Amino acid sequence: DIVLTLRYDSAPITAAYIANVASQGLYDGKTFYRSDFVIQCGLHPEACPLPNLPQNETALNTFVSNTRGTCAIAHFDVPDNGNSEFFINLQTNAHLDNVYGGYCVFAEVADDASYATVDKIAAAIKGGAGNVTINSVTCA
Repeated sequence: DIVLTLRYDSAPITAAYIANVASQGLYDGKTFYRSDFVIQCGLHPEACPLPNLPQNETALNTFVSNTRGTCAIAHFDVPDNGNSEFFINLQTNAHLDNVYGGYCVFAEVADDASYATVDKIAAAIKGGAGNVTINSVTCA
């Protein structure tokens, strides 16, 4: 399990959006498919029944840098097109704070057991095991 603490102080709209995606079960059965400096998962825009987020909240509220264990919305090189795709930083990635309008941090890994799971997922993907399936996501 990976327990994430939603950061409503830094990204209230984004945190609520992700909680909504999770509550609808839209992440269930999807995969973490990337492992380099982040692990990434979600639904590509065409597979997500919800509209894109209305704006990138990186600079609107309490700023949180893309450090190890923070979760941020993935987006193309246009800052206001994020959706259910997100990543968990495996290391400090300060360059993501500003590039393309910044990658908005909306949550962080909550505990040591969750960090261990994140690292196991990253190692499995890097080691050639392929994508890692998400059983379910719950936001409290």
